[in-house]
Amino acid sequence: MAGVLHMPQPPLLRPLSRHRRAVKPPTSVSVRASSTDSPEASTATKPPSSSATFAPPPNFKPPEPKRFGVRPDKVLDVLGASLTLIFRLGTGVFVSGYSASFASENEIPPGQYALDIAGVKIKETSKLGPRPEKPIEIYEFESCPFCRKVREIVAVLDLDVIFYPCPRNGPNFRPKVVQMGGKQQFPYMVDPNSGVAMYESDDIIKYLVTKYGDGNVPVLLSLGLLTTLTEGFAMIGRMGKGSSYIPAKLPPKPLEIWAYEGSPFCKLVREVIVELELPHLVRSCARGSPKRQVLYEKAGHFQVPYLEDPNTGVQMFESAEIVEYLRATYAL
Repeated sequence: MAGVLHMPQPPLLRPLSRHRRAVKPPTSVSVRASSTDSPEASTATKPPSSSATFAPPPNFKPPEPKRFGVRPDKVLDVLGASLTLIFRLGTGVFVSGYSASFASENEIPPGQYALDIAGVKIKETSKLGPRPEKPIEIYEFESCPFCRKVREIVAVLDLDVIFYPCPRNGPNFRPKVVQMGGKQQFPYMVDPNSGVAMYESDDIIKYLVTKYGDGNVPVLLSLGLLTTLTEGFAMIGRMGKGSSYIPAKLPPKPLEIWAYEGSPFCKLVREVIVELELPHLVRSCARGSPKRQVLYEKAGHFQVPYLEDPNTGVQMFESAEIVEYLRATYAL
């Protein structure tokens, strides 16, 4: 081992927020998620049975993954989505307690994931808190700065979350939030492991780091108004994307996507998933996540985003092609 780079979790700074926590008793929450690998939509949000069928587009073939490749017609989209890394200084890119160390080829056994930069192997680790038995459930939409704050802490804590998209004029999950919590405000979180349900992004962040982390809120998520402003600036390059509903077929099972908030490629896919109001289970896999090894073993390659659609059986890499697949399969 030639050298070691440690990036400890920043100390706790109290968020400058006057938001109040709205905690709902377990009996008032009618949404529950399955703990299986491919969870079905909960009873409360499952669409009524219909004659709609789901199949890949004609002659569809998943593309071969291209490492660090950007399709020429998507360069501007990727650049716009990358502004988040500048304004948010990489928040959501690294898992809590991230640590990286250089290693020789001989130190990496066959079948083990390691970051490879110009032939130099880098082993990545993290320090995770307790793991929830069932995925957390969050109702939100892509272009909301308060929602982005919560998505960032989800990546930092390496949590798997079922997201129920709530774009403007969305017919399915916006009304459900009003039914459950009493008001149309986002983000709204439900933890089926504890029965806790709440609004307010700062309160959700505090709850998640207390229950599933080390209790410390990352510095860049604890600066109150400054955090919210930088979250808003981070979206300038993709202003308005992922906010308005596009009529679509609601699938019986949530899609599954391996992704993390700091990736511009994942953001481009999430924008379309939210616009189509498609429930989806995010397998968080920021830098240092042990789930990188899981995906490496599953697909023989690590790259995000990686989509698994239990409604059609499609599994695929490549953000541009995933976007095209989603529109062709679900948009009306």
